[in-house]
Amino acid sequence: MRVRVGDPGTVPTTSTSAAPIWLADAADADPGVVGAKAANLAIARHRRLPVVDGFVAPVPAVDAHPDSPPDEVRAAWAELSAGGTLPLVVRSSAPGEDLEATSMAGIFDSVIDVAGWDDFARAYARVVASGAGEPMAVLVQRFVRPRLGGVLFGIDPVSGRTDRTVIVAVQGGPHRLVGGEVEGRRIVVDRTGRVHEHDGDAGPVLTAAERRQLLTLARRAQRTFGGPQDIEWAIDGHQAVLLQSRPITTVAAVGAGPLLGPGPVAETFPHPLTALEQELWIEPLADAAAHVLGLTGAATRRRLRRGPVVLVVEDQVAADLELLGDAVPRSWARRALDPRPHVRRLVVAWRVGRLRGALPALAGRLLDEVDEALAAMPPPRSLDDDELVRVLDNTSGYLRSLYGHEMLAGVLLDDSGVTGAEMAIVAVAAGRAMGWTDEDIVARAPVALALTPPTLGDRHPLPEVGSPAGPSAGDLPAREALRLRSRWVHELTRAVVRELGHRLEARGVLAGADVAHLGRAELQLALDGVAVAGIPPTHPATPLPATFRLAPDGVVVAEADDRRSGVGAGGGRGTGRVVFEEPAIGDVLVVRTLDPALAPLLPSLAGLVAETGSPLSHLAILAREHGVAVVVGHRTIRDLVSPGDVVAVDGRTGAVDVLDHTHASAIR
Repeated sequence: MRVRVGDPGTVPTTSTSAAPIWLADAADADPGVVGAKAANLAIARHRRLPVVDGFVAPVPAVDAHPDSPPDEVRAAWAELSAGGTLPLVVRSSAPGEDLEATSMAGIFDSVIDVAGWDDFARAYARVVASGAGEPMAVLVQRFVRPRLGGVLFGIDPVSGRTDRTVIVAVQGGPHRLVGGEVEGRRIVVDRTGRVHEHDGDAGPVLTAAERRQLLTLARRAQRTFGGPQDIEWAIDGHQAVLLQSRPITTVAAVGAGPLLGPGPVAETFPHPLTALEQELWIEPLADAAAHVLGLTGAATRRRLRRGPVVLVVEDQVAADLELLGDAVPRSWARRALDPRPHVRRLVVAWRVGRLRGALPALAGRLLDEVDEALAAMPPPRSLDDDELVRVLDNTSGYLRSLYGHEMLAGVLLDDSGVTGAEMAIVAVAAGRAMGWTDEDIVARAPVALALTPPTLGDRHPLPEVGSPAGPSAGDLPAREALRLRSRWVHELTRAVVRELGHRLEARGVLAGADVAHLGRAELQLALDGVAVAGIPPTHPATPLPATFRLAPDGVVVAEADDRRSGVGAGGGRGTGRVVFEEPAIGDVLVVRTLDPALAPLLPSLAGLVAETGSPLSHLAILAREHGVAVVVGHRTIRDLVSPGDVVAVDGRTGAVDVLDHTHASAIR
């Protein structure tokens, strides 16, 4: 008798608890009785998905007969196998298997191609034993000898893209694939079945009709179970058959919103930032960037309202690459057909033309004002708490102006001439020759700060420098002068914050770590006498991808980038051996970001390639003035080259080509 679970009139009693349940009759079966795998297949069969016929020895039957199948199961076996003439597959179906939270894939045994009663009894006992005491039902189906088999994921679990389906195919059934014996051929297809990615050559090439069949199977399974599924499938003759369906339990976060990356801002802030550094330095930068983009017409007010131009992600600074021109916006084609931006561009061109003419005088007045304010600043220890807080407020305003004018100067003015880094190298070399400490050098020649990133903690050491090849004096271009003043304001902020920190620690109201790890509001509470704790991160930050988007919960989702070149930043063409650190003369240095401390290394390099950055970056300008081939924004460079490779770097086109062995041996 076929018993349908859920029908009050036919629920197995104690005397019939060993009765098997057929898949065709188990659409509303309790997964606690038949196991989740069998319950899913029964539901799929009820919804007319192609499922191979079979039955389940339910959990009560297995509990009562763990070593050998009871008579009721033998009767079902005889019916399904036609008296032992047809092969079967014996599979686990645990209640905790194939659920949303955990699939338990591969934990329990399955036995295929089971012929005869004795083999069936042994397979039954083996599957039960693999549960190691866990509740277990045993699923029995006819064994299909398919031409093709494999697995598919209704979405791409790696990228999280819902418009992609991942299929892995092998010859024969999927058991060797899921068991790890073979790799198969993997393809990623879109909703139409068109192949976008493929790898592996050990499996069959699916026809367009086969791909469409599998996509249909995936869509029907998703509708049946209410979400994308991890499916085992087989093609028996010309029909795709569903062998197993379970929810996808590990899906990558899906990024949304603007394309982000550290590129345009990582040169100034290459390291993770504390809470106070973020509030004092990055918030003014974000305000300035938004103002400049609106002023120059590079972005509409509506676009700027979508999110900050500069933001902090996992304590690291990043920027909207589309707004800052480091990526082509996805909607460029649509905008090209919109007549309204052309009208706006006429207004912007008039505004920018006037601004270009006025900017040198505006920048000059700002530089004079900042210099006067810095010169008039008394030692922080001579000011009271309220006065120090007002200095912090004032420095934020100065930074907002300096950042904004620096961005405008980089876009609108000629930036040729001596750089701050060149003058800093000369100053450091002279100071080292005199035997001065880093503190002495910075005190006597503040231009040396151009070689170190800002910090509220212990100052980064000045880099080692050789004999300077650049000029020792000269007028800095507007952008370089503005950048240097920003760095001096950072240093003033550091001095003020450290003085406040010493006072708070002496009063016993700063519990724990450095004052830099307080927020601005917490700092004020501490100054009001409230005990607070600045808690630094317990783990070092993972470097941000060169390009990424943010999932709704804030998780960083790296954006795939198939570009095989970067942006040429000048310096001609250079050939050398790739190194990721500690370059020798004539090497090509590959870096993630353009850290200011790299400046002294530039004259000896054949090329400089950075994953992030722009041609207007400080290091890029300095490198090309030394005749070093520079490529920036090459996001895939570390995937294309390895240390020791010999490459040609083209500072005009942005290409980095690995040379053949003939060229390589000549270089070595």
